This record gives sequence, structure tokens and C-alpha cells, in this order.
Amino acid sequence: MRLFNSNRQQFLKETGSISRFAGKFFSLSLKPGLDFNELLLQCYTIGYKSLPLVGLTGFIMGLVLTMQLRPSLLLYGVESQLPVMVGVAVVREIGPVITALIFAGKIASSMGAELGSMKVTEQIDAMEVSGINPFRYLIYIRILAATLMLPVLTILGDVISLLGAYIGVNINSVTSLNLFFTQIFRNLSMGDVIPAMIKTFFFGFAIGLIGCYKGFNSNKGTQGVGSAANSAVVLSSVLIFVIDLLAVQITDLLGLN
Repeated sequence: MRLFNSNRQQFLKETGSISRFAGKFFSLSLKPGLDFNELLLQCYTIGYKSLPLVGLTGFIMGLVLTMQLRPSLLLYGVESQLPVMVGVAVVREIGPVITALIFAGKIASSMGAELGSMKVTEQIDAMEVSGINPFRYLIYIRILAATLMLPVLTILGDVISLLGAYIGVNINSVTSLNLFFTQIFRNLSMGDVIPAMIKTFFFGFAIGLIGCYKGFNSNKGTQGVGSAANSAVVLSSVLIFVIDLLAVQITDLLGLN
């Protein structure tokens, strides 16, 4: 019982700290003074450098999903619906979630390690002594960049995944690229696309928030840096599934499914 109470208190304390951390972000959003050059640099670092990994994962995912679905659809005589099923699955659910998980593994860990190293080497303390707000310069920009870049990466990842699915379809049959995408877009509605895109903003925000929070609050020297990077990936991955669950429930209540 004592262990349970201790874990509950730790959970509530951590939740409160993360909430205050998010509150600082939103309070800074209302103030002018955004460094656009630093934002572009972080967008390049966070977004562009993550594209090869996201693209490779998306391509393999589309190819494998197509090859796995084909035998089942062939068994029921609806193989012609393969492009539609793959397209809807990728756009609505698989694409955003897998891209967010890949993004979390790469970006949350790097943010946690980078900021943790700066914390351990007292660079953050030096910025405060120099009169520079480290939260605005280091945290705010990174969270904003992650929030903006994940939707872009998701769109690109979906396209690459569908190209992988197209190759998978043509392994055992011949389908033109125009016909393949026509079948997909004919069966996609705004109710499929818009909720999927909206939740990627929340995914990106959660990943940036947790990565920065863990790094900014790391301690215990170099061991704390590794722990911050590891816990950032784990917690942000869990939050992705929680946000996805909430998004599904909300879209179902709004009748968008």
C-alpha cells in the first residue's frame, strides 16, 4: 500500500510539473519576440533530417501491409478493394501513429539528451545568468517546431507509404498508378483526412513537450542524461496512444467515423 501511494504521489507530482511546463509554453505563445531564424533551424533539424527515416518506415509499412492483406482479401474474392483498404488504413490511423512513434524515438530522445547535456554542463544556468530566458530560446522553439513539422512528415510519410502499397499491389497484378490513387481518393472523405491531420499536431506537441521537459529537468550527471532521453521516448510514446484513443472517441461522438 505504501508503494502504491508513493507511486501515485510521484505520478501526480510529475503530471503537475508537466502541466506547469506546458503552461509556460502557452503563456509565451501570447508574447511577441519569436526568433524565426532559430525556428527555421529547428524545423530543418527536427523535420528535414527525420524525413529519410520516416520515408523508409512508411515505404516498408505500405508494402508489408499490402502483402499481408492480399491473401485474406483474395480468400473472400474482394482483392479489387485492396488499394481502398490500404489507403484508408494508412491515412486514417496507421500513417499518423507510426510516423509519430518514429518521430518520438528520434526527436524526443535527441531533445532529452541535448537539453540534459546542457543542464549537466551548466549551459542553461549560464544563459539565465546572462539574462537570456532559456525557456523561450531553447524550449519554446523546439516544442513549436515539433508541433509544426510532424503533420508535414505525416503527409509525406502517407504518400511514400501509398507508393509502397502501389508496388505491393503490382507484385502479383498490374494496376496503373492513376487507377490506384483514384480508387483510394474516391473512397476517402474529409472525415477521414481532417481528424487524422488534427491529431498529428497534438502528437507533435506532446513529443516536443515531453522531450524538452525530461531534458530540461534532468539531473544526476551523465547518467541523468541517458535516463532523460530514455524516459522521454517511453512517455511520449504512451501519450501518442492516449491522444489517439481520445481522438477516436471524439471523432466517433462527432459522427466523423
